[in-house]
Amino acid sequence: MADARVIPILPCASIDEITDFHTALGFAVTYRQTRPNPYVALRRGSVELHYNGIAGFRAEDSYGSCLLAVPDTEPLFEAFAAGLRTKYGRLPLAGFPRITRPRRRKNYGGLSGFSLIDPSGNWIRVVRAEPDVPQDTDSDASAEAESAPATASRLAAAHANAVVTADSRGDVAQAAKSLSGALDRSDPTATPADRVEALAFLAELHLRLDDPAQAHARLDELDRLALSPTDRENAATALAQAAELRDLTRAAPDRS
Repeated sequence: MADARVIPILPCASIDEITDFHTALGFAVTYRQTRPNPYVALRRGSVELHYNGIAGFRAEDSYGSCLLAVPDTEPLFEAFAAGLRTKYGRLPLAGFPRITRPRRRKNYGGLSGFSLIDPSGNWIRVVRAEPDVPQDTDSDASAEAESAPATASRLAAAHANAVVTADSRGDVAQAAKSLSGALDRSDPTATPADRVEALAFLAELHLRLDDPAQAHARLDELDRLALSPTDRENAATALAQAAELRDLTRAAPDRS
């Protein structure tokens, strides 16, 4: 079986829409037909995705999903993010299509992963390839069984749980609720970096829920934190993400 390959065939509403989306991310069309049924094959390096068109298919009804294991998730995320920003003028975090950021996932052995959700609602789950790691990104049992490191604060543990709930299970509302509660509770064990990372993620969750006002409020809370140079260094990635989220909240329409 050394030469065997598995290529996912995912459903879509329009092969033209899917082609337009994936070519912006660096994929090339290797095959296309419209009759007797719409079908398109796409490739980016060694990654192949095939789609079959289904009339009347709705992204909201999709259960399509596949796992893409790569040596390092960050370069692929940056490449996808650059293509998405060029195509849409921003990083799409809500609706269809959208992308999640690379984050360590406790239900995947603490390795980094992100998800790309295409215009037809299929989840392309990108994870770091590592031997002897459970291949179960969706299991509630796995999420419940895993625990944060003993040295982590309660807030950091709640953040880790929220990442699994939102980014693996797709329950953004529950993730926002639980993380908001953790942030609002006193936790003397939490470091300033823990609070920055949790607030930045919660702001992103509110944007995914189409609630820019709440996202703005959490970013304001983050801005009020007293951070030392060391704190800023420890939370540099989250602070950069917060700055981009701030731009997105300004661009979002006021729904109040």
